[in-house]
Amino acid sequence: MVNYHRDNHYMRLVSPILENKEFSQLETVIHHGTTRMNHSIRVSYYSYKLAKALRLDYDQVARAGLLHDFFLDRTTDYEKTKDKVVLFTTGHPKVAAENAKKYFQLTEKEEDIIKTHMFPVDYRIPKYAESWIVCAVDKLVGTYEFCRKFKYQFTYGLNFSLLLMLNILK
Repeated sequence: MVNYHRDNHYMRLVSPILENKEFSQLETVIHHGTTRMNHSIRVSYYSYKLAKALRLDYDQVARAGLLHDFFLDRTTDYEKTKDKVVLFTTGHPKVAAENAKKYFQLTEKEEDIIKTHMFPVDYRIPKYAESWIVCAVDKLVGTYEFCRKFKYQFTYGLNFSLLLMLNILK
């Protein structure tokens, strides 16, 4: 897991969110082979670091990145039907924004970051550079988590492919 605890400025920004009772329930929700909490922290912290390097509004990126998946749907990937997956994928940013507004004061930019993080899968186009950062980092982190979840299967497939190619070349 990313070592975000040592970054004092980041911790000051996100501590009120991490300490929120409702938000802390994300620790119990499985997401991409990890918990939704761990996923959200990764997205938040990497987005924060990137926004800081680009001299953008990294404070809002840190907060909104952490809140981008603030919903408690516990349905596993295996239980979802095709229709539910589509609804879940395109509908959850709005639900996350509504949940975030219930418990925290959001700026217009933070709300945009949360609502548009699923672009281009969702139709909402990010308005701010900070929104684009969280959107891109979310895709990268999600891909990393997904690949890590199925690492043994990818390794098996790669080994099988290499053996097949070696046998063909003989």
